[in-house]
Amino acid sequence: MAVDRYVVVGNPIAHSKSPLIHAAFAAQTGQNISYDRLLAPLDGFASAVEDFRDGGGKGLNVTVPFKQEAWQFCNRLSERARLAEAVNTIQFPDGEIFGDNTDGVGLCRDIGHNLQHPLKSKRILLLGAGGAARGVILPLLAEHPASLTIANRTASKAQQLAEQFHAYGAISASSYAALAGQSFDVVINATSASLSDALPPLPEGCFAAASLAYDMMYGKGLTPFLLFAQQQGATHLSDGL
Repeated sequence: MAVDRYVVVGNPIAHSKSPLIHAAFAAQTGQNISYDRLLAPLDGFASAVEDFRDGGGKGLNVTVPFKQEAWQFCNRLSERARLAEAVNTIQFPDGEIFGDNTDGVGLCRDIGHNLQHPLKSKRILLLGAGGAARGVILPLLAEHPASLTIANRTASKAQQLAEQFHAYGAISASSYAALAGQSFDVVINATSASLSDALPPLPEGCFAAASLAYDMMYGKGLTPFLLFAQQQGATHLSDGL
């Protein structure tokens, strides 16, 4: 039986557990696949994907820092990927390059279903304005939170996203410094800081009572963001695994 080849592409990529996860999916659903990691040069995403496709690859997942570049690379997009301007899943049907984004639906299902933490009427803080953040904004707003605030080191990028998605719900932008004195029920780290054991410059006091801290990245044990959240009184901690 022919083996269908898939990869997850990123830089860095050694940390990714996607091969382990997809091997489990394949075993559960009776699919004959191989699924590997692909380290692409920071300036070589498109050529790496083209080489993989030319070699018979069926599809791939995309992680940091290529999700926005993947959106530009695709010639057909799902509606959610088009609106997010970020892609984490690529297929090659009938010669096309089809991009989708499952980050948001996966995040909301994990928080609402697996963690039993409804997002409706909650004050949500989303850290970061890159590809990971873009992919989750619309699904988060679809949960009807009380508010969604995007904070980023470059506040203008957060403001751009808030303006882009303002028609879909209560969304605003902030610098990290301007968060001082505010508190949130759910704080989601969509930056890649945890991959380098760094912490976004989040001021103290941002975690409300019984708040959830969620890091979209994952590492060995608690990430620096989750450790900080725990010290700040967050009572629910989860990572992107």
